[in-house]
Amino acid sequence: MTIYKEKFIVTASQMREIEGRIFAAGMPVAALMEKVASLAARRIQTLAPIANCPKIGIIVGPGHNGGDALVIARELHFRGYHISVCAPISKLKELTNNHAQYAKSLGIPFFLNISQLKNCDLLIDGLFGFGLEREITGDLATTIETINSWQKPIFSIDIPSGIHTDTGEVLGIAIRATRSFCLGLWKLAFLQDRALEYIGTPELIDFDIPLADITAILGESPQVERITRQSALANLPLPRPPATYKYRNGHLLVIAGSRLYSGAAILTALGARASGVGMLTVAVPDSIKLLLNAQLPEALIIGCPETEAGAIRELPPELELGKFDAIACGPGLTAEATSVVEAVLSANCPLILDADALNICANSGGSFKQQQRPAPTVITPHLGEFKTLFPDLADEGDRLLAARKAVERASCQFLRGSVLLLKGARAIVASPSNTRGETIPKIWINPESTAALARGGSGDVLTGLIGGLLAASRRFGPGLAGPASVGEAVKTAVWWHARAAILAAEERTELGVDAFTLTEYLMRALV
Repeated sequence: MTIYKEKFIVTASQMREIEGRIFAAGMPVAALMEKVASLAARRIQTLAPIANCPKIGIIVGPGHNGGDALVIARELHFRGYHISVCAPISKLKELTNNHAQYAKSLGIPFFLNISQLKNCDLLIDGLFGFGLEREITGDLATTIETINSWQKPIFSIDIPSGIHTDTGEVLGIAIRATRSFCLGLWKLAFLQDRALEYIGTPELIDFDIPLADITAILGESPQVERITRQSALANLPLPRPPATYKYRNGHLLVIAGSRLYSGAAILTALGARASGVGMLTVAVPDSIKLLLNAQLPEALIIGCPETEAGAIRELPPELELGKFDAIACGPGLTAEATSVVEAVLSANCPLILDADALNICANSGGSFKQQQRPAPTVITPHLGEFKTLFPDLADEGDRLLAARKAVERASCQFLRGSVLLLKGARAIVASPSNTRGETIPKIWINPESTAALARGGSGDVLTGLIGGLLAASRRFGPGLAGPASVGEAVKTAVWWHARAAILAAEERTELGVDAFTLTEYLMRALV
């Protein structure tokens, strides 16, 4: 697939429209089926060579997904595999039925009962492709339950049967695939957290959809995009001018930490340092200032008056918020730092609110929600914080829809006109962009991550990285002040942070990637 196409994500309806254009232009359905299924068959041969998986079972549905599976069955049969087909639904569409008749003429055995495939080394799921909306029940549900109980390798064609193409919802029951071959363009379900345990390892089978047909339906700049390496790296403030200097490379203020959570301040600052920001100032309680100095000798550490419990009570008068290019606030502050969060909301620069800063805003009784910020705000909730901020949206199974509604909502003034980062296995960045007076959120979804990030402190690192990129980008490019461009910087940080974790996990396993180790891999992730 060309790099340019990698960003596209489609719903079931959009995929139907794109395929409709291809067929209307003269491509026969049967010819496209042959091409797609042959590509998938070759890939299966590579992943499951005959020496390792001589017996392959094919589960065939009534539609074109079943037709794809039957072409795969035929091609693998010609290459020496022992193929068995289970077709639990006897009535097939015409094209699928034609392939079934030809497969039978080749001596490929067909069965109605899935139990006949139990001794196979690998199963190919071709029951249902994209667009399924009804719940799977009855005998079909029992069939899928049996397949899953065998715990055999399963390759799903296009999408695991039983998964809703758009929301990732399990429609009663679904195939738990080892690997899923998404056909043509990425379907939205592949980027929904709740579908990931069913999808297994995702892989795209590119069958050369003309770019003109894609953009005719999705546009040149779609409303929803996958974050790609190319688009992420394009937003780094590189190369730097040869005659640059530290303040031209951005000045970030980090407000974080408390006596109890000193590590949060350190990790946020280390994430910021990795961004390459020119100057870094860190405001912490007086009692942990020396600790921060020891960890970050290049940063300016500002000690702040603190409460009896060791939280920042207030920002010192000499700390002029107006001189910073961006502010990152929240990690480790504790709920006592209410006045600090109130103060930074009036700062005329991009502001990242995370952790305790989000909880303070959510529990403020509405006082902060009436503020009109003069500059964009980035809020970075994980699911628990999102529930606190938007209790009526938190139960949306469709995280994309929940993120879109949260950005559109006008009741939280600190969010208005700003950017949401909804953390998760597939992080979502939502940024409002104004078109003809209407606020239409732009959505980016990070397609890769690792369970190695499920560690305390990894979010603090991300907050610092976002802050550093925003500060540096604002100086590097004077046009980077609006929410749309802030969203671009956030998506770059999200991708960078995840790539560093993936690289670290590959070398150390998922168990060996603590938050401090993560900071050491940030620069290596760009190589």
